[in-house]
Amino acid sequence: MSRREIVLETRNLSMHFGGVRAVENVNFELQEKELRCLIGPNGAGKSTFFKCLTGQLSPSSGDVVIRDIPMTGRESHDIAGLGVGIKTQVPNLFDGLSTKENLWLSARRWHDDKRANILTKETVERLELGEISRSVVGSLAHGQRQMVELGMVIVAEPWLVLLDEPAAGMTDDETQKTAELIKEINTTSALIVVEHDMNFIRAISDKVTLFHQGEILMEDTMDIISADPKAREIYLGHKS
Repeated sequence: MSRREIVLETRNLSMHFGGVRAVENVNFELQEKELRCLIGPNGAGKSTFFKCLTGQLSPSSGDVVIRDIPMTGRESHDIAGLGVGIKTQVPNLFDGLSTKENLWLSARRWHDDKRANILTKETVERLELGEISRSVVGSLAHGQRQMVELGMVIVAEPWLVLLDEPAAGMTDDETQKTAELIKEINTTSALIVVEHDMNFIRAISDKVTLFHQGEILMEDTMDIISADPKAREIYLGHKS
């Protein structure tokens, strides 16, 4: 694999909380325009690993490197400044503003007024948010809020997108729409998605990373992981 193809990697990344080794010496690579899902049972380390990637946590040791730039321990806004779109589990919305205003503020962070206006309009159309474009975000249903958050990520035109459970709490229709959107984003951007919904993962990802006890247990397609006896025992079981 060419070094030029790797856009994000971790080197011996570890995150300890006292005696708890939440992430232990994880070496991970993501290629340009790759879409990777992170899965694992509760406590497996995937969410902690994601938080180290996105600047929510500063790792105990090891390195996070984005396009050959060391980002270990940097804040989320520093990572976003590289052109990385981040959606965390904690909502990042302005509840007192409309959908359109939330999108515009996200676009305006990186572009001038004219470009922000264009991108806001395009994102409203792309995500079919017209009916709620003028609605105050604090009044929206959970799935709608999730979609607005996705809009705030993509309106900035990131080349790398990091999403933590983007389909959580969505209806079946919203989940399908989100899967289609993520595949569309993947035509121009690399993505890492933390998710629990197996059907959603199968719909979007070619390669999956399975975490177990703070380490990477397997990296393969969802079908191969689902068929592996150890993986089934650890995580998939009745869900596969």
